[in-house]
Amino acid sequence: MGSWPKDVGIVALEIIFPSQYVDQTELEEYDGVTAGKYTIGLGQQRMGFCSDREDINSLCLTVVKKLIEKHGIQYSDVGRLEVGTETIIDKSKSVKTVLMQLFEPHGVTDLEGVDTTNACYGGTAALFNAVQWVESSAWNGRYALVVAGDIAVYAKGSARPTGGAGAVAMLVGPNAPLVLDRGIRATYIKHAYDFYKPDLTSEYPTVDGKLSIQCYLSALDNCYQLFCKNVAKNYNIKVTLDYFDSVVFHSPYCKLVQKSVARLALNDFVNGPENKRQELFPGSEAYNNVSLSNSYFDRELEKAFLGYSKEAFCKKTSPSLLIASQVGNMYTPSLYGGLVSLLISKDIFQLAGTKVGLFSYGSGLAASLYTISVSKDCNEASPLFKLVSSLQQVKPLLQRRQKVAPEKFEANLELRERNCHKAPYEPSGSIDHFFPGTYYLTKIDDLHRRFYDRIPVAANGHA
Repeated sequence: MGSWPKDVGIVALEIIFPSQYVDQTELEEYDGVTAGKYTIGLGQQRMGFCSDREDINSLCLTVVKKLIEKHGIQYSDVGRLEVGTETIIDKSKSVKTVLMQLFEPHGVTDLEGVDTTNACYGGTAALFNAVQWVESSAWNGRYALVVAGDIAVYAKGSARPTGGAGAVAMLVGPNAPLVLDRGIRATYIKHAYDFYKPDLTSEYPTVDGKLSIQCYLSALDNCYQLFCKNVAKNYNIKVTLDYFDSVVFHSPYCKLVQKSVARLALNDFVNGPENKRQELFPGSEAYNNVSLSNSYFDRELEKAFLGYSKEAFCKKTSPSLLIASQVGNMYTPSLYGGLVSLLISKDIFQLAGTKVGLFSYGSGLAASLYTISVSKDCNEASPLFKLVSSLQQVKPLLQRRQKVAPEKFEANLELRERNCHKAPYEPSGSIDHFFPGTYYLTKIDDLHRRFYDRIPVAANGHA
């Protein structure tokens, strides 16, 4: 135990999302907004949503069970389990304790970790905790399991199209194909009321849209600047966008991610030598005296750097937006849905040996920028090949979802709104459209205790 375990990181990944979605083009028409407002302005195509049969517990039960079954993990192989979520259905009892229903029948109760909460950042905090546990003197040689899950819903209005739902489970251990790089990650945390949920009787947040965008981009600026300093200090390397083979972002909506790549290009412009600016950014003379802190809503500047960074966005980031554009903002799993999208959108030979930058943001606010080094070994017996192969069902599952008309989507959210925290409660939503292996809520009794069942898994074990 005198030295760090080698190559600690993500050994296996699993993602789940709702089996129903609403088409954003149809939602534009239903809401009476300008055509393209959601699809072009926000960059969203479809939005997954949950019925009253689903809650944060059912999502997390489903994703953990699927990861364990798919990868043949023994329950006793897991020594730490924690959840990152902002979907709070109890002010005391953690989602993690609900997940213990899966472990207790196997005699496994010695699992450290509970829930971590700070808006969309909780999953990243849980991942960092898990990695640090494996690297610490407390490690007992077993895997850590990290779960990030949320249901993102908004009151009727301009924010509603930015909803979504889903969960991701990550198995963390040594000799991983996705290694979290040590000693260089950058974090930025401060107090802000950009997005918060003060009403514990409602699923809906209070959102200051303009401030939220400013906080997100400001956190990105600060994390990137500190990350550049950390890499220079530790490795004597000057970081620019070229340092990353891919860059994945927390995605409130896809258009903000594209603007974030432009923001990194702007940071490179500010950080770079003045005598090279015209070579790297032709026609940028007007921006020589730009101030990062005063430029968040400068549309002319934004447009210019969207142009300068277009190639980088298409190559490094666009492949990571598949799930975000098709499911929406999943909150804590959003960043890791982006990682899954990247892994299933590129050939494994393109992935092997690359460096992936990841930016995590949670309102209120907390943010981190860190990197993952992808294993160079991609033969059919390699951990990387096994991880990527295990995710090949994601694209077919996206296509198997059931499209729901906007008016039924609205009615579903109204049903959730009316019955939020109601007890006793008997859910009325259909389970016919659920994917095999999905856990669902059967009832809430008069003591607010929740009970679940599971859709049977196909005979071959696949969804």
